[in-house]
Amino acid sequence: MGDIGRRYLLLADEDLLSLVERRDPDAFAALYDRHSRAAYSLAYRMMGERQAAEDLVQDAFLKVWRSAGSYRAERGSVRTWILSILHNRGIDQLRSQASRLRARERLEASAEKVQPSEAFSETLRSSQREQVREAMSTLPPEQLKILELAYFSGYTHTEIAELLGLPLGTVKGRMRLGLKKIREYFESRDLAVPR
Repeated sequence: MGDIGRRYLLLADEDLLSLVERRDPDAFAALYDRHSRAAYSLAYRMMGERQAAEDLVQDAFLKVWRSAGSYRAERGSVRTWILSILHNRGIDQLRSQASRLRARERLEASAEKVQPSEAFSETLRSSQREQVREAMSTLPPEQLKILELAYFSGYTHTEIAELLGLPLGTVKGRMRLGLKKIREYFESRDLAVPR
């Protein structure tokens, strides 16, 4: 280990963070070496698996690198600051996972009993409700589900792809085909296409 490496080992956390703020990679490495074990331990307790914990530590230290200037000594030690960043990012990830799980469960529950959403039910009350219902019933289930999620539940193409575990192009293609079939249904019966 050279003199420079030893010099970083002797610096206080606050001094290392000052150097990290100026984009010093050696200071960042020293800070990481000092606090990564404690960070990993917390991450593992939160996430419950090795890979997720490693990803969380990496994400938290990336935030440390980008936001070193936001550290305030009066709020606590550098170690506390790093662990709080990790904790907050872990909670965000866990909430996101829980949200995706709830959405997937709702989707699976609605797939079991294909019921139109509340917004769809309101639309059906219009003067064209029977025509729309009949047109929708002609669609294959995979197109129907995508149209319901997009138009009546407000999901984006990307969210639908994630919920259904499909490629984005597949979702867009099924939506395009479903809309085309509905338009053709109305045109074949000389009915006005609903807008």
